[in-house]
Amino acid sequence: MNRVPEFSAQVAEQAVHWLLEMQQGTLTPRQQQAWQQWLDAHSEHRRAWEHMQRVNQRLRGVSSPLAHAALNGPKSGSRRQALKMLLILGAGSAATWGLREHTPLPSLLADYRTPVGQRRKIGLGGADSLQLNTASSVDVDGAQRLIRLLEGEMLLSAANPFEIRTAHGVLKSQGARLNVRQFFDRTQIALFEGRVELIASQRAPLLLPVARQLSFTASSVSEPKYLDANSGAWTDGMLVAAHMRLGDFLEELGRYRRGQLRCDSQVADLLISGTYPLDDSERILDLLQISLPVRVKRFTRYWVSVEARV
Repeated sequence: MNRVPEFSAQVAEQAVHWLLEMQQGTLTPRQQQAWQQWLDAHSEHRRAWEHMQRVNQRLRGVSSPLAHAALNGPKSGSRRQALKMLLILGAGSAATWGLREHTPLPSLLADYRTPVGQRRKIGLGGADSLQLNTASSVDVDGAQRLIRLLEGEMLLSAANPFEIRTAHGVLKSQGARLNVRQFFDRTQIALFEGRVELIASQRAPLLLPVARQLSFTASSVSEPKYLDANSGAWTDGMLVAAHMRLGDFLEELGRYRRGQLRCDSQVADLLISGTYPLDDSERILDLLQISLPVRVKRFTRYWVSVEARV
């Protein structure tokens, strides 16, 4: 069985972008430098890139519609999606898919999902509902009232009891409104109202405090904190900052954009406050140049860097 790659779906998306750009053979020296900066910016980027090279080499020995789309599809659309899926799941999974040549691609996806930059609301029966944030996916078993958060972030509003499973534990809710976000190494929950019990494999069950947020792994739980200004704001299409570091702000904004949004270390500790519409990230970047001593450099539409204003 393949080892699960140690990088997020967003980093996989960035790696796919750079691979497609390079395969077109049109990178300028400036774009080549941007790629190198992206590669060196974080060890997660290098892991994704090296994994992509291994997957790309093995694709040619795989017979499946997904592998064909990854190798021969157009630059955007089906090829980008196929490459991203193969990069996240690994070439070994592609070989498994080769045994299922007649299985349509949609059947390989989650019950519900959102691409980068989009949000979605899902009815669960009656007044119960589920909202998905950008680049998120879930499987839903309505009969069992079971939700599996596979990737990203969700907000559940439900009078009925539900069980939410993440990579790090199980949440059992009763008449609750809660936000759950899955990171690679932990799950974060913000509980607005209701009752939620956390069950992780290596610790006793824990009743979570209302109006607090915390993170947990299979073996540990962080100290509860008060809900921050941005908790759940995405459901209204907003990004709320209250004396937030610019580096953290841009990392959050980057979730809603394709490609890489980089913050130079010289300006990362600048503080920012305000309420910003998530559907217009370009306008947000323009506003930063007005309110802060920074400039926005756009190498390509998928590579943007925020730096100190000279």
